[in-house]
Amino acid sequence: MTKIPTLEEMMKAGVHFGHNKSKWHPKMAPFIFTHKNKIHVINLEQTQLKLQEALKFVAQIIQKGGNVLFLGTKKQAKNVVKEAAVRAGMPYITERWLGGTLTNAKSVLGMAKNFRRMKMERDTGKLERYTKRERLKIERKIEKLEPLIGGIENLTKVPSVIFVIDVKNEKTAVVEANKMGIPVVAICDTNVNPTRVQYPIPANDDAIKSIRLITELVADEVLEAKKDLKVESVK
Repeated sequence: MTKIPTLEEMMKAGVHFGHNKSKWHPKMAPFIFTHKNKIHVINLEQTQLKLQEALKFVAQIIQKGGNVLFLGTKKQAKNVVKEAAVRAGMPYITERWLGGTLTNAKSVLGMAKNFRRMKMERDTGKLERYTKRERLKIERKIEKLEPLIGGIENLTKVPSVIFVIDVKNEKTAVVEANKMGIPVVAICDTNVNPTRVQYPIPANDDAIKSIRLITELVADEVLEAKKDLKVESVK
């Protein structure tokens, strides 16, 4: 299993910084250590514990042949999420959550399939059979869909679990996941309700260093579990 960061490593990344006391959510009380200058301080021992539980669950999902959809559309999360997901070979969404991605998966997966086909035709020169006007139309469609579908173009089934950076920012996705019975692993800051999250990780969801630390750990765990899966299949 991926090594859990020390308290000092997490403090250096600013994982412990929560929101102003006035913006807190009472359901996060078990994960709050204290407050300083009206800012809540997250209990990092709880973060370590919950991170361990979340990573163990992610490993189990991968070892069963499942996948993890990485989700983070806020400015400071986009690049971190994309890099980690690509490294782990997992689907990701960093621009905008398409309503119905989970609750109307058939339609969204159909869009992804169509997107793959258009890109394949473009890359293999098969678009040459179309008129110049038709080719331009297809090129524009690919360009328009790239930010929305690019990260999930190889998704052929509903994700086994979604990993969310900011529960408040991605509330539509969390509601859809709950409705469809898809487990949610998420960074939960002091201003969110963690009850909709099956595997909450209490941490700062605004600081890039904090987001990077936890997101990369999830990616590391996915890769570790994949490695174990290969070893098992060889045996």
